[in-house]
Amino acid sequence: MSVVEQYARAHIVTDEDPQDPGAVPVILRYDPEDDPRSVRVDLPGTDEWTFSRDLLEQGLRTPAESGDVRVWPLGRVQAVVEFHSDHGTSVVQFESKALLRFLRRTYMATPVAG
Repeated sequence: MSVVEQYARAHIVTDEDPQDPGAVPVILRYDPEDDPRSVRVDLPGTDEWTFSRDLLEQGLRTPAESGDVRVWPLGRVQAVVEFHSDHGTSVVQFESKALLRFLRRTYMATPVAG
């Protein structure tokens, strides 16, 4: 089993800076040795967020949430991941195909437990 790391371009909107700086690089990471049920998203200049891989998958089809993380489809080609913390809210808009490609790679790295 190997670590899956993928760079994606995303638009980030925060409570602190509502202006869109354009697309920024975001790191998507999956480490089956560390936690085969979780994925991580590393946003520029902020902490890394860890949440359920199932939440990401479900949120690409229909709105889903768990704790401080919400995921939902935005039209046919985009998806939104929203992170809530004591410092505010970060809304990250991805192309759905980047997230789907990442999820496919995670499932190839480790089989789904049945």
